[in-house]
Amino acid sequence: MNAIEPTNTHTLASEQETFAETLVTMLNHGATVAMISLGHRLGLFDILAELPPASSENIAKLAGLDERYVREWLAVMTTARIVIYNAVPGHYQLPEAHAACLTRKATPGNVAVNAQFVPLIARMEDALIDCFRHGGGLPYHVYPCFHQVMSEDSGQTVVAALHDHILPLVPDLLRRLDDGIDVLDAGCGAGRALLTLAECFPSSRFTGYDLCSAAFENTAREAAERGLTNLTFEARDLRDFHEPGHYDLITSFDAVHDQADPQALLAGIATALRPGGVYLMQDIAGSSFLQNNLDHPLGPLLYSISCAHCTPVSLYQGGPGLGTMWGEELATVMLKRAGFEDICAHRLEHDPFNVYFVARREDVGPTPEENRNTGL
Repeated sequence: MNAIEPTNTHTLASEQETFAETLVTMLNHGATVAMISLGHRLGLFDILAELPPASSENIAKLAGLDERYVREWLAVMTTARIVIYNAVPGHYQLPEAHAACLTRKATPGNVAVNAQFVPLIARMEDALIDCFRHGGGLPYHVYPCFHQVMSEDSGQTVVAALHDHILPLVPDLLRRLDDGIDVLDAGCGAGRALLTLAECFPSSRFTGYDLCSAAFENTAREAAERGLTNLTFEARDLRDFHEPGHYDLITSFDAVHDQADPQALLAGIATALRPGGVYLMQDIAGSSFLQNNLDHPLGPLLYSISCAHCTPVSLYQGGPGLGTMWGEELATVMLKRAGFEDICAHRLEHDPFNVYFVARREDVGPTPEENRNTGL
């Protein structure tokens, strides 16, 4: 009779203790990130970065905020080792190295912008519980401030880098934009990228389509106030997008995987390009296969955003729910099935968490049945 080896209770207890410590660290970090989001929205990091060591009274006065709440927030930042506290004079200071990661002047490295996703996810918990239990999805309009956060995030990774880093990925594109071409941003969101392009290239004509008119209302109003006549926005469901030969350049910035029918959209984009036209698509850099993302530095955050937003909004529309991490492999397959033959994927030094596809179509497109197939 073979003896059954007893469980090594010492090893088990040690592993349990280590994991418990890890969980406590996660709890502290999660709470801190929520407070980082709050500090960003209130402008507290921006004020601290400009100040010498200061009291909570002075910080609150400059921020126009209640001192008691500011003092408690500073306690979070102090115990999280983000802010330095000198107890004798009662002064707080944000180190320069920390300010370089937390202020609006830190673009594109302001991590506080992305911290806003954490409380946003938390606010969706009840709605997500219902989705888990009953299936289905969630419409865009139930997400508080999502487009605002996305616009700010895109502002520091995409909008600020358009002229110097992103547009040069397409040879001769800057000259063509100067001369005047027709451009569409499919899934334009708040439309800040188009606003920047319309101002920089007055001879070109720009159109933005997005399912939610509320996303681009403020930008459309701003464009009108600036007297821009080469920029238009339209609320449109892109699952039936069909405008053959209308555009010289089509862009999508972190938008395709949210769509009701991503494959049909890509096929429509392929046919909407004129001869020599180019499709520029930015999306999250990652793999289509979970095992390849185990060491992704933002893996838990990106999958959380996918679970809380990108997957539900696609499923609500009857879409496939590709999710945020649909991945470079599947994206390439779907671009090919849409009719794109020349596909290049680029990573930019300033933006390691996104991938930029430059795609040109082939002369003969795939069949409608192939366009609908989204599997690898």
